[in-house]
Amino acid sequence: MTQPAPLLDGLLFIAFFTAVTITGVLFGRYMAHVFSGDYSRGIPGALEARLFRFIGTSAGEEEDWMGYAREMLIFNGIGFIALLALLLLQGYLPLNPEGFGAFDPGTALHTAASFVTNTNYQIYAGEASASYLTQMAGFTVQNFLSAATGICIAIAVMRGVTRRSTDRIGNFRVDVTRCVLYILLPVAFLAALLLVSQGVIQNVDPYVHAAGYGPAGPQTIAMGPVASQEAVKEFGTNGGGFFNANSAHPYENPTPFTNLVEIFLILLIPVSLPFVFGRMAGSMRQGWAIYIVMLAIYLPALGALYVAEQDGNPLMGQFDVTGISMEGKEVRFGLGGTALFAASTTATSCGAVNAMFDSFMPIAGMVPMLLILLGEVAFGGVGSGFYTIIGFIVVAVFIAGLMIGKTPEYLGKKIEIQEMRMAVLTVLVPGVLVLILTGIALFLPGTAGAMHNPGPHGLSELVYTFASMSNNNGSAFAGFDASGIFYALTGAAAMTIGRFVPAVAMLALAGSIAQKKTVPPGPGTLPTASATFAIWMILVILIVGALTFFPLFAMGPIVDHMLLSGGG
Repeated sequence: MTQPAPLLDGLLFIAFFTAVTITGVLFGRYMAHVFSGDYSRGIPGALEARLFRFIGTSAGEEEDWMGYAREMLIFNGIGFIALLALLLLQGYLPLNPEGFGAFDPGTALHTAASFVTNTNYQIYAGEASASYLTQMAGFTVQNFLSAATGICIAIAVMRGVTRRSTDRIGNFRVDVTRCVLYILLPVAFLAALLLVSQGVIQNVDPYVHAAGYGPAGPQTIAMGPVASQEAVKEFGTNGGGFFNANSAHPYENPTPFTNLVEIFLILLIPVSLPFVFGRMAGSMRQGWAIYIVMLAIYLPALGALYVAEQDGNPLMGQFDVTGISMEGKEVRFGLGGTALFAASTTATSCGAVNAMFDSFMPIAGMVPMLLILLGEVAFGGVGSGFYTIIGFIVVAVFIAGLMIGKTPEYLGKKIEIQEMRMAVLTVLVPGVLVLILTGIALFLPGTAGAMHNPGPHGLSELVYTFASMSNNNGSAFAGFDASGIFYALTGAAAMTIGRFVPAVAMLALAGSIAQKKTVPPGPGTLPTASATFAIWMILVILIVGALTFFPLFAMGPIVDHMLLSGGG
């Protein structure tokens, strides 16, 4: 198949991000109205009021950061227990036409933690393990609820940063209800209809058992309610596929058009959140500054991935007639659609894939790893990326204040030791988890057997596994077997710590900042909406990532690239 020229792919990227940016500005305005309660009138308001009475709260009640965090943790704890029970009892429950048995305890624990934390790292094959009830009442429901949790935490952090002289940052139960009703459900419903119109399946039929032809013999063709899960899987940056092949499967992602639709869904909320913040802060310049920082990290990463794959495999030589490394990619998407999807899914906390990263050229494979290890702040997951970049902003402001001899400030609020502690905790916890767990896995006997490739490529697989889990991404290199009990248990711990420790830390930071009075800007005030600060922010993010992870990159993908280039 003839691949599109780089110029055409470049024009596609420009048009795509123009559309995403314009939509993000408009959708950010809509989200700001949702969380301010502007749409809680008439029929929606009456429905809201009844729901709030049922769950024992009201739209006027607000909590401090500890109350907000407590409600969030209880809510997700209940979701974890419910999903775990569903997985362990699957064999006795209805909507199971293939008669799948219960998940084993280790896999069930890992899977429940994975979906509740918005990670969706899968150590099972969905079409061969999960019943329709599990897919719908378990995975799809958690796709909504875990996405809503991340968005609500980001909104609470925005309130804390922008409010003055109060310890109230919102009501988690109110926020999560509005998020699901007005944001996630409507868009996911429309997206599911669009995907069905393009060939994504949606049914509860038994699997099709066909006679087959030739040496392949009998074939089993999986059916199921795919479109409803696919829509929220992408829109909520969840990533857990109905099928083991994820968005490379034609029933999940059949055409180049659906490929672009799914990438658009992945990016929509993360792109919108900076503009929500700009409106809440009363300064769209602040929102644009954050968005430009995200874009300035994302676009070079996309370019590097594209160029590395465009150059092809040097060992193929004259046997590669396309000049492009197409191993592990779907021909219907081509290099442009593959690179755009890979960069977008790892720049957010999505984890859906339409190609096998294990087949990428070493430098191209390093790009998704780097985007995850930087904290997925460009553009970040639904909420998690935004509140992480607020943590980076606090660190950047603090360092800049020390350099110029001024008390650091952000939006007129003084940044002191409490805020700095919470920001550092947010920024460093996922990375420290990766380093510790990778070291343990390399040290313990038998755990290295999960690597299906030797040397630096195997190390890349291992590092990527824990990076994906600790940063709640969910994608995999696809050459690593994480189904063993060691990785199931450590993965569940990594996903839980990587999700909730930064979340609670940022809520604590928001509660602390919310109580502060606003200080009028003076001659020494650092303008955080300026180009200079945006550049400084980018440098801080990259320096933290480089200092923490450069040894792993050097021993993994960089050495792998050098060996490949040298003909090894």
